[in-house]
Amino acid sequence: MPYFAPYIDETGYHMPSYTDIRDDLISMAKQIFGQDLYLGNDTQDYQFISAVASKIYDVCLANQAIYNSRGPSGAVGTGLDSIVGINGITRKSKSASTVTVVLTGTPGTVINNGVVSDVNGVKWNLPSPLTITSSGTVNALATCQTLGAIFAPPNTIINIETPTLGWTSVTNPEEATPGTDVESDAKLRTRQANSTANPSRTVLEGIKGSIAAVAGVTRYQVYENDTGQTNSLGHPPHSVTAVVEGGSDQDVAESIFKRKTPGCYTNGTTEVDVTDAYGQITPIRFYRPTYVGIDVVVTVKKLAGYTTQTTSDIQSYVADYINSIFFGSELAISSLWGAALQANWIPTNPYFSIKSVTAAKSGQTQGTADIALLFNEAAKASPENVTVNIVG
Repeated sequence: MPYFAPYIDETGYHMPSYTDIRDDLISMAKQIFGQDLYLGNDTQDYQFISAVASKIYDVCLANQAIYNSRGPSGAVGTGLDSIVGINGITRKSKSASTVTVVLTGTPGTVINNGVVSDVNGVKWNLPSPLTITSSGTVNALATCQTLGAIFAPPNTIINIETPTLGWTSVTNPEEATPGTDVESDAKLRTRQANSTANPSRTVLEGIKGSIAAVAGVTRYQVYENDTGQTNSLGHPPHSVTAVVEGGSDQDVAESIFKRKTPGCYTNGTTEVDVTDAYGQITPIRFYRPTYVGIDVVVTVKKLAGYTTQTTSDIQSYVADYINSIFFGSELAISSLWGAALQANWIPTNPYFSIKSVTAAKSGQTQGTADIALLFNEAAKASPENVTVNIVG
């Protein structure tokens, strides 16, 4: 196609290709210096023209990116931050993991600015002050010093970093609620789309958008039972059931309270009292997810270029996918193949081929059947839960 100047019309932004730009510069050079001018690939003049054409093409690409950044679907990074600001939302920053720990010691012992750590040496701050009760224990919500998705399985936070007379031990009976990394462009676009539902085509969409905007919320699902009977999921009549991961109990409850209709029953095991502008107290209920550990075994044939980093990449991609699945969704084994294949950075020259993928709930027998989850269950895995076997 012959060269044309970049332009914008009703169908969008149009620009010439690198080849069109280069060929046009060669044609102009011959018009200036003579048609007998030799500009083969082996000449210095051709190399210079190619370099100039590449620079011009780079500018065209930058203009294309600028044009596409006018909306959330094409904007990236700080450009996307500016676009979603129109909807009154900002990109979520890193948040800290939290976990309930049990401290044991002499009744009456006061612990100030306590710090504990897990078996990996990651430190967790305790609220201050804490006083061990007459039973010899006290429960506390510990906050990880390292921001991001830090995992702590049950009974792995067992070290006392700030020894205090009368404080003898610490543990975490349940696994930690992981924090979040900086919100990705894809997740921010999804939240922006949800936020536009706040004025609501339906009340249910408004509740979803409101929950999505709560700081620290990573995953959520909202169910509605508009019938007069308990439904197949066990939800009571005329109720809304929200399952929410992350965010404080109070913030989540207030987000639901602001969007639900009068008289609608909120269903769940976590209950928070919300006080309105007139002092009326309304209990708001929702579920926190029950985590289901998933173990995966990926068997691969190693090809040229495969390294230990490739193994780590497979484990990370599979774990990240599992941790992104919505509550109550089936874990499809076929999707795990796709997650693992992301570690093949060069599709035309792959580092490995997959021979098999199996998965199971932790402690159960590996298999190839899809794994069903209850409405309030969340699949969860860390790279350590993904075993990569190499054959051939």
